[in-house]
Amino acid sequence: MSTKYNFSAELSLKMPIIMAPMFLVTNMPMLKASIDAGILGVFPTLNFRKDGELDTVLTEILAYREGKTHGNIGVNLIVQKSNILFEKHLEVCVKHKVPFYITSLGSPARVIEAAHQYGAKVYCDVTNLVHAKKCFDLGCDGFIAVGQGAGGHAGNNPLQVLVPALHKEFPNMPIVAAGGIATGEGLLSVMALGACAASIGTRFIASTEASVSAEYKNGIVNSEMDDIVLTEKISGTPCTIINTPYAQKIGYTQNWFEKFMSKNKRTKKYFKMFTQLKGMKLLGKSTLSGSYETLWCAGKSVSLINDVQPIHTIVEQISIEYTSALKELGQ
Repeated sequence: MSTKYNFSAELSLKMPIIMAPMFLVTNMPMLKASIDAGILGVFPTLNFRKDGELDTVLTEILAYREGKTHGNIGVNLIVQKSNILFEKHLEVCVKHKVPFYITSLGSPARVIEAAHQYGAKVYCDVTNLVHAKKCFDLGCDGFIAVGQGAGGHAGNNPLQVLVPALHKEFPNMPIVAAGGIATGEGLLSVMALGACAASIGTRFIASTEASVSAEYKNGIVNSEMDDIVLTEKISGTPCTIINTPYAQKIGYTQNWFEKFMSKNKRTKKYFKMFTQLKGMKLLGKSTLSGSYETLWCAGKSVSLINDVQPIHTIVEQISIEYTSALKELGQ
């Protein structure tokens, strides 16, 4: 059964949905549309890397949210040592009193300490019970259970096991399910498992507000679940992408030298930084233009996406499907 924690009430949402943070995809129109639709829009701070850019974005989006009854915003911070902008971005977010954080790929300790000083919530990406225990011991407010089928850095465990296992081990912790969710039926299924909300990413790439290329959006609409593969070429950590001809051409795994540099204690921090910067450039070309160098992040839920719609329409459809599925189960 669903946890008693009311995620929607806590964050003033109409629906228990997070528009997942998507690198180089989540933009200002998407964040404003998510607020208007009454959901929680979260963006990676690394989408705004120029000096002063994050400060400007937070000023604008928090002003837009002010006075509205529903809808909210949050940020995603990459907390591993290779993110050289982490401290600067955290300082900016704290200055603006961002209400909600998601941490990824490292220890959330600094974020938890800073956010809790003014009452913000910190949820941590976890893929297993070991990661969850570390975050729990540091005082996080909830988990983002990243399961199989998620876009980007997906987990190894299916949500049908991961969410109940987390709920059993940490019965009072809110759990947001992430991975393969694009419909109201999917939302209902993870709520039944014990989640308090769902994090949905890939569905919102195929939105009119997303500024990615038409080719990328068509790639989402026209792909099936078996077209999604894992690659180490973008960040060094396995990441799910659409299996385009260019992805096939460059391969999916690091060579022996890259693996050595990634694991060596003296070089791994700086080599990860180099790999990620290189990956950012590749993703930038793919995401915002019709370049043949197509590396498009997406999850298995592409099989459930058949069109490009405005975000408010997508959320309305999920709501209708959720209500319909709930009635059918009752019958």
